[in-house]
Amino acid sequence: MAISTTTTLNDLYANIVQAAAFTLSERTVIRPLVRNYNMVGTPGLVAQIPKYGTIAAAAVAEGTDLSTPTTFSTDVTTVTASEIGVNVSLTDIAREGAAEDVAAAIGRQIGDGMANKVDQSLAALFEGFSNTVGSGAAEITVDDIFKAAATLRANNAPGPYVCILHPYQAFQLKKTLAGNGNTPMNNHDLANEALRSGYVGQVAGMQIFETNNVTGPSAGGFVGAAMSADAIAYMVKRDMRIEEQRDASLRATEFVGSMAYGASELFDAYGVGIIADAQL
Repeated sequence: MAISTTTTLNDLYANIVQAAAFTLSERTVIRPLVRNYNMVGTPGLVAQIPKYGTIAAAAVAEGTDLSTPTTFSTDVTTVTASEIGVNVSLTDIAREGAAEDVAAAIGRQIGDGMANKVDQSLAALFEGFSNTVGSGAAEITVDDIFKAAATLRANNAPGPYVCILHPYQAFQLKKTLAGNGNTPMNNHDLANEALRSGYVGQVAGMQIFETNNVTGPSAGGFVGAAMSADAIAYMVKRDMRIEEQRDASLRATEFVGSMAYGASELFDAYGVGIIADAQL
């Protein structure tokens, strides 16, 4: 059934906003896994995030005065916000002839585009971690996951830890767990779940997430990550905003979505790059 010509732009606009906001929230995989900071309504485009150092305790004899104070100092990471945006032009003839909810479809596409861009910005930071496991010329192994988790624990990174992989990396991990058509690994729970649903679950105490927004260097493999939330900072300056503008000469309505945010590495030692080849 065609969309009725009595549909008002206000109704269309509200549906687009709702669909876009829901999609942005649901489709961002990496954003909820990092440290989030909200600067909406706060003056300035730069967030200064304090980084607190560690304090070491020492043995002290009874009756001995702790006369030498430990200097408590902080470092600062700056995160600068910038804009992203998208412009969708909906012609009158397309709206009037559509057989589905065109407003929801536009909203989903805008939200999906925004979500992917946010996660791509965050995933690009994985290459910057000083600690890495694996190689761009080799497939990922279960040992790589355990090594990454051990590195985080050795660096006293606060938990919980998560592991974010490209679907091709995750495939190799699932294939290893399932036995690659032979005898599965001794951990039958993981092997059975990988075979049944394709979901890895937890390995080395880390929940495994997959997203195709994990990329890599041009001459190497994909670079995923094992990390604590404090490894990366995400700062939102302006939430997603959608505005409409009528273009009468084009017989169309433009829907412009935009938002402002910034992303930066926070604690380098709290993240480990997981490198593996880019092939199935």
